[in-house]
Amino acid sequence: MPWFVWLLAATTLGVAEFFTLTLVFGLMAGAALVAAVVAGMGFGLLGQLVALGVAATAGLLVVRPVVLRHMAQAPLVRDGSDALIGKRAEVTQEVTATRGLVRILGEEWSARALDEGHVIPVGALVDVMEIDGATAVVYPRELLP
Repeated sequence: MPWFVWLLAATTLGVAEFFTLTLVFGLMAGAALVAAVVAGMGFGLLGQLVALGVAATAGLLVVRPVVLRHMAQAPLVRDGSDALIGKRAEVTQEVTATRGLVRILGEEWSARALDEGHVIPVGALVDVMEIDGATAVVYPRELLP
């Protein structure tokens, strides 16, 4: 088969991948490109089909699982208010179960205690456990009496 037929097949498969986002058609398009290169080098139909089969198998059995696993992972970098989770903060106004203020990375945030029984005094160090809207939910670094 002429190389441009494989190139046409690769383009068609690439368009199908664009609309389905399954990664299957994209890998098959890559395999068709490999077959186009093999055809361009002068190999016969059998060589082209072998190249297509090897590239498609490698893509579907090796590349696709790795890519899917990578896409399923949570991003390594948290941004926005999520980046504050786990940070240390200093209490600037007593923190109770319903109100308070803390300084996180130089910014004042409204805060409330994670444990409703805790009253955290001014100056205490706390950990930011979650961000609930514009309120930091905090827990004292050292348990209070």
